[in-house]
Order: sequence, then C-alpha cells, then structure tokens
Amino acid sequence: MNAPLAIPLQPAASPASAAPKAPAATALGPRLLVGMLGVLLAVLVSGFNENVVKIALADIRGEMGIGYDEGTWLVALYAAPSVCAMAFAPWFAVTLSLRRFTLGAIALFMLLGLLSPLAPTLESLMLLRALQGLAGGALPPILMTVALRFLPANLRIFGLASYALTATFGPSLGTPLAAFWVEFVGWRWAFWQIIPSSLLALLAVAWGLPQDPLRLERFRQFNWLGLALGFPALSMLVVGLVQGERLDWFESPLIRILLGGGSLLLVLFLFNEWKHPLPFFKLQLLKLRNLSFALFTLAGVLFVLLAAVVIPSGYLAQVQGYRPLQTAPVMLVVALPQLLALPLVALLCNLRWVDCRWVLACGLAMLGCSCWLGSHLTSAWIRDDFYLVQALQIFGQPMAVLPLLMLATGSIAPTDGPFASAWFNTVKGFAAVLAGAVLEALATLRLHVHSTQLVDRLGNNPLADGGPDLAQRLHQQASVLTSADLYLCTAVVAVVLILLIPFVPTRIHPPRAPT
Repeated sequence: MNAPLAIPLQPAASPASAAPKAPAATALGPRLLVGMLGVLLAVLVSGFNENVVKIALADIRGEMGIGYDEGTWLVALYAAPSVCAMAFAPWFAVTLSLRRFTLGAIALFMLLGLLSPLAPTLESLMLLRALQGLAGGALPPILMTVALRFLPANLRIFGLASYALTATFGPSLGTPLAAFWVEFVGWRWAFWQIIPSSLLALLAVAWGLPQDPLRLERFRQFNWLGLALGFPALSMLVVGLVQGERLDWFESPLIRILLGGGSLLLVLFLFNEWKHPLPFFKLQLLKLRNLSFALFTLAGVLFVLLAAVVIPSGYLAQVQGYRPLQTAPVMLVVALPQLLALPLVALLCNLRWVDCRWVLACGLAMLGCSCWLGSHLTSAWIRDDFYLVQALQIFGQPMAVLPLLMLATGSIAPTDGPFASAWFNTVKGFAAVLAGAVLEALATLRLHVHSTQLVDRLGNNPLADGGPDLAQRLHQQASVLTSADLYLCTAVVAVVLILLIPFVPTRIHPPRAPT
C-alpha cells in the first residue's frame, strides 16, 4: 500500500548561497512522455516487491533452514530503509539531478533483486533486502516530482492520478503476482519478476528524461545532523512497529528501546529541522490547513486500504484454508479496474465546479460502506462472497486518494515542492507500517476476547457437542468474529474522516480546468 508528491522546482537557497536556477522548461512530447512512464513503471515495480518475502516466507525458511521469527526480520529490514529513503531522497534528487538519481536508484534496485535469492546465508539476504529497500524507497518521491514538473497545468491532475495508481493498483496487484511465481515457478522468481520491468524502466528514463546539471555545492549546507538523527529514528520506529506484535510490544526490552529511543531521536530530529537553514522537512508547512489535513487523513485512508487487503486474505487463509494464489481474484477485483477508475476520477476532479472535498467524502463513504458490508461475514463466506465488498472499493479508493493529493499540492508554493514531497512520502510510508501494526494488534486482541467468550459459553453449556476438532472449530469461529470486528473498526475510521472534512480543509480548484 508502497509514491510521492512534490512540486519540481528547487527550494529557495539560504542567504549563504546563491539562488538556484530553475530547471529549463521542457516541452511535453513523446520522448518526455516515455521517460515519465518509465518512472511510473519503476515505482509500480517497487510496490510489487514489498510483499515478496511475506508470500515466499515458507519457501525461504525451508531453503535456508530458519524459523519464522528469523524470517520476520527480512520484512522489517526492508521496510525501515524504504521509509527512510522516502524522507531523504528529494534532497538528493535535487542535488544529483533528477535523471541521474532515478537511474541510479532503478539500477541498484534491479541488481539487488537479482542477487537477493542467491544469498548464501540469512545475514547476507538481510543485508541485500535492506539495501534494496533503500533503493526502492527512493523511487516514489521521483514520480510526482516528474509529473508536476513536466505536465502542463490542465493535465497535472493526471500526474496526481499516477501517484494514486501506485497507492491503489500496486498493492492489490503485487500480492497475486508474487503468489503466482511462488506457486508455479519457484520462490526465487518472485524476486526476479522485477528485472524485466526495471530494465525497461531504466531504458525509458535514460532516453526520455532531460538531464539537469549537478548541484554539488548544496553539500556545503548538507544537514548532517538531521540525517544522523532522522535515519535511525525512523528505522527504529519502523522495526519496532513491525516486530511489536510478535515480541509482545512493551513486554519486550527490545521493543521498548526501539520505540522509546526512536521517539526521542525523532523529537530531536524535528527540533533540528525547525532550526536548520536547509532542512529535509520544513515544519512551517504544517501551518497550511490543507496540507496538515491531507497528511492526517492519508494515514487513515491507508489504514482503510490496507484493511481491504489484509482482512479478506487473512479470513480466507485462516478460516477457509485458501493459499495466496486462491485469494488473488479478490485482490484483482479492485486492482485491475483502477486502470479505468483513476482516469475517470481525475476527469471528475479536473472540473472546476466539482469540489474535491466532497469527492473525498463520497470516496470515504464508499469505503466505509464496503467495510460495513464486510462486517456481516460468517463462517460460510467463501471467495465469491467478497466480490461485492471489494467492488465498492473500485471507485472508493481513487476517490479517497486523489482529492488528498489535490489538497496537499494546491496550497504549496513551487519552491516548497521538495519539502512537501518529503512530508507526503514519509507519512505515506510510515503510516502504511503503522496501519499494519495496528491491524495486527487489533486482530490479536479481538481474537483473544472472542476465544475467551466462546470457551466460557461452552463451559456453561454442559449439553454442548464436543468432539476431537472442537478446538479447531472454536478458533475458526473466533477468527470469523475477529474479521467482522476489524471490518467494523475500519468502517468507523472512514466515518470519522468524513466528519472532519467540513471543519478542516479549504476548497482547492484544479490547476486549470478544461474549457
């Protein structure tokens, strides 16, 4: 659920340095369009790669002779550098030039994807995955920078839609793709699936994007303290959230150190950003109501979008015994129609008489209605019963994501674009990890509650039919009730976000409505 937001011009230089020259304007043509599509493809492929380890974990454990606990560190050590890269990549893209930085990130991402399944030990695989997470996380902040820099104003909304595509289409399609390779070809091919697409993206970017000059003089003002505080802060928090449920949260000294130490370093990092003349994050931008609202609401929307993937796939696996590939049609019901739904929503939001705030409200209402329908699931539900629940997500997801991008970008000055990119992408990456941790914790809590209640009811009923599979049936029913509760909680989140809309954001018009 792994893309960006940024307005392409460089941030204003501090008084100590000469004002930077804006990149020369480039007319939109076939060559530039190919380059932009190459960036989009690279970001989509990066999203496909996020859940590879989760799908192939059983095969990796069998190949390397490791336990489940060791395998979970592969997930954590990919997520942490990925979120960090989203925070710091905009600065390096401005300094090293957009084209050079993008080509380097794609090439490194592809090379590490080739080497990862060939790693001889768990430690080497962890290192390769961590470096690949760093390269993959650096790609999303490039996509919207490219779209907003090169697209004319009346087409800019479609650049925002390309970002939304990576938030809706990518996560729903990545899991079925990985499951297909693991099921029919071999787990290594789940890693290698990125190579042809990455190579195509590399060629498209190399041919299509214009070359800006290097701006190495920016290193004279580099925020070394910010990097030294921010990188470990985000890494510790992400690893703590990913491993929290497995290690019983604050009962574990390691989780206390990770979350407590990460929070302290984050406070120091934000204080440094407030004072630094050329920060990675410009905290003053949070005074803008629309940006602050968009960042907060984005976290809630990502929780809802992640739940739309996690709950049905978890239910079908635990209750009905489905393998990942068997749940693929449920995911594809949402993923494939995005290719049509997103352009239609973009056309709607590009009309001057359409208020994007109410498009957002309608999208959240559809997501909430979808989750409310899902809360009525029973142990008799199979894959086909989820199609109506998922169908409401087809337009609900883009109608919830695209207006947030309009609200976030519409009130930002061009010179603040890279700062907005850092904010939006970091919140997006971190919120996805946080949403996963919250869903996992809620699922464990409700599963314990329902298991206890079912056992108590059984104990109070001496005529109840036992049998050798009683424990299995109790766990199955508890899993059903837990899935229903998670759907209901997700619906409540969507409703709360709707109630905030009339009080927080101001109306934003599209950059230039079509005549």
